[in-house]
Amino acid sequence: MDINLHQLHIFQSVATHGSYSRAAAALYLSQPGVSLQVKALERSIGMPLFEKVGRTLHLTEAGRELLAYSERIFGLLDETRLVMEELGGGRRGTVKVAASTTAGIYVVPPALGAFHRQYPEVRLTLDVLNRLTVQKQLLDNEVDLAVMGLIEDPKDMEVAEYVPNELVVIASPRHRLAERESIPLDELAKELFLLREAGSGTRVDMQGLFERRGITLRVGMELRSSGAIKQAVAADLGIAVMPLGAIELELLVGRLVVLNVVGFPVHRHWYLARRAAGHSSAAATALWNFLIHYRDDIVRSLAAQQSVAETR
Repeated sequence: MDINLHQLHIFQSVATHGSYSRAAAALYLSQPGVSLQVKALERSIGMPLFEKVGRTLHLTEAGRELLAYSERIFGLLDETRLVMEELGGGRRGTVKVAASTTAGIYVVPPALGAFHRQYPEVRLTLDVLNRLTVQKQLLDNEVDLAVMGLIEDPKDMEVAEYVPNELVVIASPRHRLAERESIPLDELAKELFLLREAGSGTRVDMQGLFERRGITLRVGMELRSSGAIKQAVAADLGIAVMPLGAIELELLVGRLVVLNVVGFPVHRHWYLARRAAGHSSAAATALWNFLIHYRDDIVRSLAAQQSVAETR
């Protein structure tokens, strides 16, 4: 029986896509070329691997068995690759990172830039997604590391506090409360709130805070990005709660203001997470360790700034 990895890879792609044409497109091969490789594999095995029922392609019993073994084979090859990268000291390889929307835009890129300057030959990818999708990708082994603002169920994950995340109430400079001092939290019940989509970590935090005080929010809009919320607040469509790090530019140019609300800012953290089990590549481990040191440097810098401010 003469089976080669190239044929197995093509077979696995056809089985995954359920179509010769879609597999060919994914592999950047011609459809006839894909068909020929699968037929050669079937001749070598001596049994058909696919059968057509109507216009739908199905695996035969032999095809299902071969697919299970091919997944184990390629899994072992991936593990071999990780071990070889580890022997290289983490200076090469690919690290996949996922981050929740606000963290992915405002928090993670500067840290990845600093890592890239130190490890220029490590290839980095960053997916910016909603929090629940980030967590699912991490647990499904689709990414190596994740950064999120809220982790409700840390099962099967190693979690570490990352940089501080201060939540503040923002408004347009023209808002009636913009010049007020020590605004009671109850006063915000009169305002229209602009919220992120359900499941957002900031939204969960904010709703919990108001619910504990027995305050019902008046919801003006739900928006799917921090940028959209900032634009809507600046246009006088309502107020919002956002991480301070996401509005630095808008504060600098005067498009937004932070309201002086009693109980704010709310002090939270962004979190680093990786799978608790499984083999991490040397490059992924290097990034994890780098981010921990990066966090410590930021925390020390913030503490020094606060100390200087208190002595003035």
